[in-house]
Amino acid sequence: MRHLVAGRKLGRNASHRKAMFRNMAVSLIRTVRIEEGEKGQPKVAGRIITTVPKAKELRPIVEKLITSARKALKITAAAAEFGSAAERGSDEWKKWRESDQGKKWVEANAPALALRRRAFSELRDNVAVDVLFDELAKRFEERDGGYTRIVRLASVRLGDAAQRALIEFVGERDRVKSRKRSAPVVEGAAT
Repeated sequence: MRHLVAGRKLGRNASHRKAMFRNMAVSLIRTVRIEEGEKGQPKVAGRIITTVPKAKELRPIVEKLITSARKALKITAAAAEFGSAAERGSDEWKKWRESDQGKKWVEANAPALALRRRAFSELRDNVAVDVLFDELAKRFEERDGGYTRIVRLASVRLGDAAQRALIEFVGERDRVKSRKRSAPVVEGAAT
């Protein structure tokens, strides 16, 4: 019996499941940055279409990655006080790197580097890690969780009639709630 065992097997063994979710997470993250002329570019940025159970299992994986990217953004901002404005590789930069300020910067920035390396070990894709830490972390800097949305689609998959859903990042293409207008005030009509 599998009482209290979380997660869906989705008809796959553990390594296949892990590879599938890694590929899906990379696909979702890479759709944020659409480059012209790229083969297989998405129709809508920040969105992929999959089945409902896969989307439900993918959501916590992506949300944890974004949370770690947000933590790294805060750490990097705190380490910026020890940073240098010199161009990397210049003599001034090399002198700064050997100074106490440079060592303090390395020490303050080390947790952010560890978070970035941990994200790479999960995703195994440099472009996806760059998008995650450079774009998505800044986009969700003020938001505490709930970075993705799952929307069930009305149409089923043709081959097996599986219920489809799209998973997307929130904040883009959100519906604007219409305001209810108050009744117009007509002056001089009351007698």
